[in-house]
Amino acid sequence: MKLTRRGAFGVMAAGAATPALASAATPSPASAVPSQAAACPGDWSAMTWPRGIEGQRLGDLGDGTFLNPVMAGDRPDPSILKDGDTYYMTFSSFESVPGLVIWQSKDLVNWTPVVAALTKNIGSVWAPELCKHNGRYFLYIPARFPDYRSNYVIWADRIEGPWSEPIDMKLQGYIDPGHIVGEDGKRYLFLSGGDMIELTDDGLSTVGEPKHVYDPWRYPDDWDVESFSPEGPKVMKRGDWFYMITAVGGTAGPPTGHMVIVARSKSVFGPWQDHPRNPIVRTADAREKWWSRGHATFVEGPNGDWWTVYHGYENGYWTLGRQTLLDRITWTDDGWPEAAGGDLSTPMAKPARIAGQKHGMALSDDFSTDKFGTQWSFYNPGPDERARFRRQGGTLHLPAKGTAPKDCSPLTFVQGEHAYQIECEIEIDDGATAGLLLFYDSALYAGLGFDKTRFVTHQYGMERGRPANPLGKRMFMRLTNNRHIVTFHTSADGRTWSKFDRQMEVSGYHHNVRGGFMMLRPGLYSAGSGEARFRNFKYQAL
Repeated sequence: MKLTRRGAFGVMAAGAATPALASAATPSPASAVPSQAAACPGDWSAMTWPRGIEGQRLGDLGDGTFLNPVMAGDRPDPSILKDGDTYYMTFSSFESVPGLVIWQSKDLVNWTPVVAALTKNIGSVWAPELCKHNGRYFLYIPARFPDYRSNYVIWADRIEGPWSEPIDMKLQGYIDPGHIVGEDGKRYLFLSGGDMIELTDDGLSTVGEPKHVYDPWRYPDDWDVESFSPEGPKVMKRGDWFYMITAVGGTAGPPTGHMVIVARSKSVFGPWQDHPRNPIVRTADAREKWWSRGHATFVEGPNGDWWTVYHGYENGYWTLGRQTLLDRITWTDDGWPEAAGGDLSTPMAKPARIAGQKHGMALSDDFSTDKFGTQWSFYNPGPDERARFRRQGGTLHLPAKGTAPKDCSPLTFVQGEHAYQIECEIEIDDGATAGLLLFYDSALYAGLGFDKTRFVTHQYGMERGRPANPLGKRMFMRLTNNRHIVTFHTSADGRTWSKFDRQMEVSGYHHNVRGGFMMLRPGLYSAGSGEARFRNFKYQAL
């Protein structure tokens, strides 16, 4: 997709007013949509969520119902595991390392982080598979560098870790592995495109060559989709049947493209029979709240009913990436699953009411405890990047690297709000440039930094205006993203603030060369020479 700059990162006039924040009104959801087949756009303009830690939105409405997303922000390609009465879930982490943060829940709605399972850079990580076999946990991970791509596996005897080093399975040309034990008791990985391959008993390597076992169901030619792209096969056993849940239609094209299809078979080798009402999940109209819904996994709920998690873009907020949605599954008398959520713009009954459930985590950081991995991660780090994250006496010491955010491996995190503010005290050495930014990748970011004499603005992955810096090598800096309008403030003491005279608009950032898979992540950077020191990082949803 060609980079489109219209309306994205455009410079507003100096001193332009920031739009007033919307008030947290009482929810007034639209009428429930009775079925996927009858889905139509709901009136979601007045949708609101309860507020949790730092004002972050909660899916749990507190009255026995929930409102999607259950995981706000960039949590794509969810892979979910039920382990006793606890659920674990992880997501694609792309170039961010540490990655593959595993979250836990008892009710499928409220989630808290456990551990970052992947600590080594193996490339851009897409669509992992989290599973458990014979008491051991496994993560099957497709990953790619520009000149090498393969599938890896890591394992642990406890979900909290330690997790093993990545093992290259030498399985190239495929993405999105899905683990299943066949009717013969052997382990298999299902792969993109309808192929599968046998695993060794320990699950750490493959046996033989991939076999093609399924030709995925294809949508009508007059539907608006990005591409066929059969991917994300998740296979489960229920009764006498194996069920394969697959995504088709492409994930970053027209909002009506991505979808969930189902097939079943008595054998993992097929023949696979398509669901007579495919697709069971699809965004049918661009006016719906959630776009490009797909990449689903089924899971049994706490009360024995069935649910599915999948991802979708929030209408108007592609900048948040693909967020995790929870939808109810019912089973017909003839053994086929149906999704019950319609366009997911209205509250649904929770899978279970379990007291004492917490959700999310604080994103503010005084650097007194280690949040490396569970919150903070480096973008495309080198082999010694971990040593750059050094906490001491409430200060993050971040040695400088590269020349700008594009080549300094900035430190970023995932957030899920429409409007938020970050703030930090920053001190630099001679030769260093540091600041706050919103980061997509090395070709696309926005932010404000400073060296000892000048500010530098970051727009479209370029370093542009360089006005004089009257505050020198230490200042407080604030970045506000108010529904895509980005403003900056600076202060010498953290009490009296001056608005920086350049603002930005970032709603169109996702029109980029990669098709907008990820999100615009807030973060910190340190470039040049010497180091930057960060203290008392604050986050607040608005």
